Amino acid sequence: MFFSTPSGMSRRHFVSHLLGASALAGASLALNHSLASAAATLRANNKRCVLMWMGGGPSTIDLWDMKPGAATGGPFRPIRTSGDIEICEHLPLTARVMDRLSIVRNMSTREADHDRGRYYMQTGYVPNPSIQHPSYGSVIAHELAEYRQGLEIPPFVSIGGANEGPGFLGLSWAPFNVDSNGRIQNLTSNVDAARMQRRLASLQMIESNFISENRGIAATEHAKVLDKTLQMMTSQQLKAFNVSEEPTDMVERYGNHNFGRSCLLARRLVEANVPFVEVNLGGWDNHDNIFPTLQNERLPQLDQGLSSLVEDLTQRGLWEDTIVLWMGEFGRTPRINGGAGRDHWARCWSVVTGGGGMKGGIAVGQTNDDGTQVDGPSYSSEDLMATICQAMGISLSTTFQSTSGRPMKIANGGKVIKELFS
Repeated sequence: MFFSTPSGMSRRHFVSHLLGASALAGASLALNHSLASAAATLRANNKRCVLMWMGGGPSTIDLWDMKPGAATGGPFRPIRTSGDIEICEHLPLTARVMDRLSIVRNMSTREADHDRGRYYMQTGYVPNPSIQHPSYGSVIAHELAEYRQGLEIPPFVSIGGANEGPGFLGLSWAPFNVDSNGRIQNLTSNVDAARMQRRLASLQMIESNFISENRGIAATEHAKVLDKTLQMMTSQQLKAFNVSEEPTDMVERYGNHNFGRSCLLARRLVEANVPFVEVNLGGWDNHDNIFPTLQNERLPQLDQGLSSLVEDLTQRGLWEDTIVLWMGEFGRTPRINGGAGRDHWARCWSVVTGGGGMKGGIAVGQTNDDGTQVDGPSYSSEDLMATICQAMGISLSTTFQSTSGRPMKIANGGKVIKELFS
């Protein structure tokens, strides 16, 4: 499964039975750009973004905002880093690159449910039954796609997980899902050329009839899907997905596990000029036995993948044009529960970001001594999204129009986290 389809539109029918190829997505929705300078900025900067999505709600009090000596602090200890901050002792490789990353420690949100929290953090909007909002990847891919005219692979790739998707922007901006080895299901066809041409001719006739009868957007989307799929099937840019081309020592450095290979694939896609790549590492919903789970499973994988990606982007001259954003749907309780775990906590927690011209090596904001509340001003999902958009060179005056005709301001009108910029 690569992306969501609208009701009444069968992806499997269209793709598997007619082409044997994987569909990208259909119709796009124009944006209203109020600042002409934004386009010039996008052309000049050619920015990309890698979202590291930590599904389940990572315990940021044990990673990025530690409370040694407090009853809530847990057994881990902080270590010094290359930046002006301390982080968890079980992230020693990441500590070496923290001069390029910053921690926003004063995130405060209200959604402590997994589904609602993921939706809010990935779109900047709380869930609303009457409208589906686009996620980071869809917004950024939409905004930068016109400046990637030579890009023949999808502008939004999700590796090893699911994303909130394109919402009202339409299926052209849905995530293209692959696994950590870059495998793309059903991308090639075993049908000979003559038969393929006959099938395409039949498909074109059916679509033309449906379009002429004004039966909605499905047929139009099918036609666009077909064009994109055929273009992708023959593109040399597909080599970006071939993680197997990487030398063994490179794979081992990133970590020969799903997250490590996903980070390595993300680097390859960034090099191929893909505007938005999502990398997924789940398993953070640690209601029980949190400390051995973090120490032995989650943190070693995170440490290898994150540090290697930052190092490679820097060494290859891509860091100033690539934003890395690490986050989950919320944090976890300062209180350690009876199962030696931590529960859901949205009141105060941390995200990590860097690259794209943002400051590195600093902590923005703070929590109190036991990590139970933000000490001073706080930031929301909207603010974080506005900050990433600004770092990408996307105008915060950009306004979408939803399918119902309602104007929707980008990042829900959030304010920029100014401390991250010089």
